[in-house]
Amino acid sequence: MYTSTSTQHNILSVAKLNKMVGSLLKTHIGQVWITAEISNFVAAASGHWYFTLKDRNAQVKAAMFKGANGRVPQRPKEGDSVLVRANVGLYEPRGDYQIIVEHLEFDGAGLLKQQYEQLKHKLQAEGLFATQTKQAIPKAIKTVGIVTSATGAALHDITTVLKRRNPMINVVVYPTQVQGAAAAAQIVNAIFIANRRREVDILIVGRGGGSLEDLWCFNEETVARAIFGSHLPIVSAVGHEVDVTIADFVADLRAATPSQAAELVSSDMSDVLYTIEQRCQRLIQAINTKLSQCNYQQQLLSGKLQQNHPQHRLQQQVQAVDRLAIQLQHTMQRRLQTYQRRHVQLTNCLGQQSPVHLVNHSAQYAQTLTQRLHQAMDNRINQQQQRFAKVTGILNSVSPLATLSRGYSISFVGDQLLHKATDIKAGDKLTTRLADGEVVSKVESVSTVK
Repeated sequence: MYTSTSTQHNILSVAKLNKMVGSLLKTHIGQVWITAEISNFVAAASGHWYFTLKDRNAQVKAAMFKGANGRVPQRPKEGDSVLVRANVGLYEPRGDYQIIVEHLEFDGAGLLKQQYEQLKHKLQAEGLFATQTKQAIPKAIKTVGIVTSATGAALHDITTVLKRRNPMINVVVYPTQVQGAAAAAQIVNAIFIANRRREVDILIVGRGGGSLEDLWCFNEETVARAIFGSHLPIVSAVGHEVDVTIADFVADLRAATPSQAAELVSSDMSDVLYTIEQRCQRLIQAINTKLSQCNYQQQLLSGKLQQNHPQHRLQQQVQAVDRLAIQLQHTMQRRLQTYQRRHVQLTNCLGQQSPVHLVNHSAQYAQTLTQRLHQAMDNRINQQQQRFAKVTGILNSVSPLATLSRGYSISFVGDQLLHKATDIKAGDKLTTRLADGEVVSKVESVSTVK
């Protein structure tokens, strides 16, 4: 006879069975680290990644959701060797065993480490790590700027240390993301804002500890160049003591932890109070010494004041004025007598050197010169007239007009003087110049004498 087994066993649905298996996987295995090779990689439109992790002997399906894969600097590709941190689970609708990846880094030295070393060498070659380019940390810091997460432990650690060591220091927080894709841009913008506002004396840039991926924004080139270009001194306080980022190399000062950064930029209040007390004592001592000196000087000046009383000074000045008046009177009398004697001497000299005698002598001399000039002019004119008559006679003796007056004539053919009979021909117009005029004739024939 057939007996139903439902009264003897718990009967499960497939969905419930898969749910129980999934719960067992999460509870008893939990989070694991796996090294494997990427295969069958698919990036869905939703932003999630689906792929297979395999090795030489087995494979397992994996999923990495958008929130987690946003921290991976580079999308994996077929054949990449990776190291992942994942939770083991079950895709209940299909009953497929799979893992949910929360963290992924490329195997070997790791792509991030490779990028880190490449950027480190590049910036070092450009001089961004050079000691001589680093700014000095101010000695008197009144306001500290903090570039970090507003909700992170780093901010709490820094403010706690500052409050304990020196409550007088003001704090300005520039809240940013310190993890994820948008963190680097926000850190750069916060540094720019702090430099533009100029409201702090120094900046602390950092966050608490984490993995290389968590700290990666402090290894970005944009952040490194923003730190290098800052006019405000910057203290880098990223992670724990063992964590070293590119920002640590570029910053003006590196602190192993955020708490240490707070200690580096703040002076202990007890030391400040002790210093103030010492300076107050030195100031009081200096004031007392100065007062003693002033009292001594006052006594000296009082004695000098008695010696230089205005009445004594006035009497001395009156006597000095009288003495100068007497000297002036004597000097004026001597000067007047000297001028009188000089006047008499000059009057006598003037009489002897009267210009009347000189004028008369000069007039006589001028008259004599005038007579001599007229005589010389007459002689010169006579000489020139005789010379002119002589030259005129010579000129007349050789003048062509004189020759013409003796019966000779001169003939021209046009403007040319006629020298020979061969210079004309029959029909030419001939002009003959005589002593008292000209004769114009026409040549009928020409004959020459041999």
